[in-house]
Amino acid sequence: GLVSRRCGVDGQWVTVNGSQPWRDYSQCEEEMESTMEEEGARRLMVSFKVLYTVGYSLSLLTLVSALLVLTVFRKLHCTRNYIHANLFASFGLRATSVMVKDALLERRWGMEVVQVADWQALLSHEASTAGGAALGCRAAQVLMQYCILANHYWFLVEAVYLYKLLIGAVFSEKNYYRLYLYLGWGTPVVFVVPWMAAKYLKENAECWALNENMAYWWIIRIPILLASLINLLIFMRILKVILAKLRANQKGYADYKLRLAKATLTLIPLFGIHEVVFIFATDEQTTGILRYVKVFFTLFLNSFQGFLVAVLYCFANKEVR
Repeated sequence: GLVSRRCGVDGQWVTVNGSQPWRDYSQCEEEMESTMEEEGARRLMVSFKVLYTVGYSLSLLTLVSALLVLTVFRKLHCTRNYIHANLFASFGLRATSVMVKDALLERRWGMEVVQVADWQALLSHEASTAGGAALGCRAAQVLMQYCILANHYWFLVEAVYLYKLLIGAVFSEKNYYRLYLYLGWGTPVVFVVPWMAAKYLKENAECWALNENMAYWWIIRIPILLASLINLLIFMRILKVILAKLRANQKGYADYKLRLAKATLTLIPLFGIHEVVFIFATDEQTTGILRYVKVFFTLFLNSFQGFLVAVLYCFANKEVR
């Protein structure tokens, strides 16, 4: 910006208090305010990066430990714990994909992964268009989207399994487990592949993180919203079944079913409410304080969910202890 002074009718500089020349610093002040705002935003995003790095690291460590526990001890081998293990794996892969993206950018291109305009992808324009970087960052983006979908559909499997268990439905766990595998790992493929094709053919730029055409974004968001809504409906049904059984004082009501119900009822609102609240608030549509509120809650919940899942389904389980 420029500092300006005013020339008086007598050809002399206009003064203030009779001695000091009058100066207009408004352009400099505006520039300084803009710079301070950008610096404040950058520091905030650095704090967010530390937050989600700690969250994903803690989640990954806890999830790997939980998977080892469920795998090593034979007495824990059952359909219920197999489902838990698959859920842990989906969260572990998601955490790994995010951390690999950060490491890829920082080590290979020496860039700090802090982007206010594109925080969710955590991939910069310069890095994504440099040499062979595009393929790597797009692969990481695809893996992350697949894992996000897998998270929600494996949790849907958890809810469906618990509901069938509580209502006393007679079913072959072996046959149903195969269906659960298709639902948890197969369903995400059905949506991620069309999304990849749309991005490659229509929005093949940067790391496929920007949503210029929202129709492509909905290819992977609608199934997440659908899974979340179904989970919330099952949540209400499970709550109704539990209340009915508790009122009836059923002494034969298995303790492990109640523990499983408590864990699931804790997690369903966490998954469902989070997705439903922010489903329409995309990065392109949110600005100002609302954007940072969304960033904080999304990063916090996404990064620490794996830790909470592992604790509730494994380490807080009496069978494990």
